[in-house]
Amino acid sequence: MNTYLKQQTEGSSLPSGFAQRTGISLKPSYYEQILQERPEVGFFEIHAENYLSPGGPAHYYLERIREHYELTVHGVGLSLGGEEPLNLEHLERVAQLVERVQPAVFSEHLAWSTHQQNFLNDLLPVPYTEARLAVLCEHVDQVQSHLQQQILIENPSTYFEFNSSAMSETDFISELVKRTGCGLLLDVNNVEVSCFNHQRSAAEYLRQFPMQAVRQIHLAGYTLDEGAQPRLKIDSHDQAVAHEVWQLYQHALELIGDCPTLIERDGNFPELSTLLQEAAQANQIRHLVKEIDHAAAI
Repeated sequence: MNTYLKQQTEGSSLPSGFAQRTGISLKPSYYEQILQERPEVGFFEIHAENYLSPGGPAHYYLERIREHYELTVHGVGLSLGGEEPLNLEHLERVAQLVERVQPAVFSEHLAWSTHQQNFLNDLLPVPYTEARLAVLCEHVDQVQSHLQQQILIENPSTYFEFNSSAMSETDFISELVKRTGCGLLLDVNNVEVSCFNHQRSAAEYLRQFPMQAVRQIHLAGYTLDEGAQPRLKIDSHDQAVAHEVWQLYQHALELIGDCPTLIERDGNFPELSTLLQEAAQANQIRHLVKEIDHAAAI
């Protein structure tokens, strides 16, 4: 880990709103209602690639909303897990956005989405090999150096595994944290999806995950593909958070303590009140776990 990142990760603190109350995804359909009603929510998260243009209505509303709320920025297009060099023009545009909105955190995915000059509209998995780990670490270091801050990397949702993988996903992620000093975004729905698809224990996955590096949690909904053989859970982000994901979320908090949390929704958008209810449910679980921890410490 370079000296700059070591100093930042050892002395970092999170904004109070972001840390204390659960946030929700910021979508254009909610802009006006948010500004009119000022809902009680900890923060809003945006996808970086929706705000890379220099102006327009999206930036107008974003500037107004950030006057009242913390923001987090979630990248989906840097292709950190790809074999090819990062797109420096894209990275610079992301850096300009981060400088402009000053988010509580910036996060990206353990995935790849580009090949040569082509962008694939998906977050594709990587083989867990030493060679791919070295490239991923190089890319994470490059982004952290360019942004001059620690970034968070999100665990993937997967539907198949590579025969070439030489280590487990949790070992791969642990080594990434060790080599780069990055933080982690624990997507609990991704854990549920991947472990269901690979017929593994989600609770055991969490016990092996480098929880000490988790700085944010995502909760989302999945779609069950009954037509697949065997059945698959798809990380669709267009459904309510499932019961088993809520249970897994509480288990994750019991392992790491309280953690900033986001209700993530990217399709089939409900009324804003529905997302606020899910955020309130997450807050209730966070409060419950804190009470249990407090009682155990007495």
